[in-house]
Amino acid sequence: MSSWASQLSGDTQWGIEGAWGYGRGLAQHLVHEGEAVFEVNPRWTALGRRRARRPGKSDNLNARAVALVVRQEAPALPKVLSEDDTAVLDLLSNERDQALSEATRIRNQIHALLVHLDPEYDRRLPALKSKAGLAALMKYSCHSHEPLQIERAAAVRRLAERLQLALAQAGDLATRIRELAQPRFERLTELCGVNLLTAGTLAGILGPGRRFRTDAQLAAYAGVAPLEASSAGLIRHRLNRGGNRRLNAILYRITLTQAHHSAQARAYLDRRVAEGKSRREGMRALKRFVVRAIWRLWLQCNSAPALPLATAA
Repeated sequence: MSSWASQLSGDTQWGIEGAWGYGRGLAQHLVHEGEAVFEVNPRWTALGRRRARRPGKSDNLNARAVALVVRQEAPALPKVLSEDDTAVLDLLSNERDQALSEATRIRNQIHALLVHLDPEYDRRLPALKSKAGLAALMKYSCHSHEPLQIERAAAVRRLAERLQLALAQAGDLATRIRELAQPRFERLTELCGVNLLTAGTLAGILGPGRRFRTDAQLAAYAGVAPLEASSAGLIRHRLNRGGNRRLNAILYRITLTQAHHSAQARAYLDRRVAEGKSRREGMRALKRFVVRAIWRLWLQCNSAPALPLATAA
């Protein structure tokens, strides 16, 4: 591919869908070769294919749609940079999220078994999310002598062991994320609603260097850029369902925390409601201000030299 591109005249620019997902290996290879690589949102290329004179989906059509996006929007696209210590944080935070998801799935399985064993188990056992509940599940037994009920109780104990392992791994990963985030990204914790664990997760998602030239680019990437839905002189903004949903969820949790614990955030929401906006619209606007605050702190974090990937590992 590199030899083919070298035959083209002029400076080459590369656009890759999933540059931080399945296309990460190719993107990093090109970056190491000194090429300019941009991350392209699959939603944009899908929209371009639908609007094309010959709509459809094939490798050629995909490549053409990506090329058109890069040609038209390159200055506004997130640039792919060489991996640094943020790649480690991204790996660990993703693994922690998966461990927590696994824990939730196991709890649901345990609940389904306990309903058959004892429909009113919640009155006799501690909450399944508590340490006492986990300890009770580890030694759970039923009073029935029916073979099926006995096996169900044994399944509860086995699932409890898996749940304990998933929670232990999630805890260890959280500790590791805090340790790695503290030297370089502690400044993000100056924002209400952000602790070291959240700071490390944000650092992993935002990636190396200054991928986003402006806070508006970051807001668009996070799916919190306002989408106007005005009509008949009434100015409204609707929910943006695009962007990085994982980052969007983190911003939502930060915004909720600020709405409960920050006097400035509560005053801002009250002012928006007084202007005739709904509470939801006020929260969406507040989320946009949170992105701007994160962007400014992120620039300060990146003023310090990044740790080499080998050192971070």
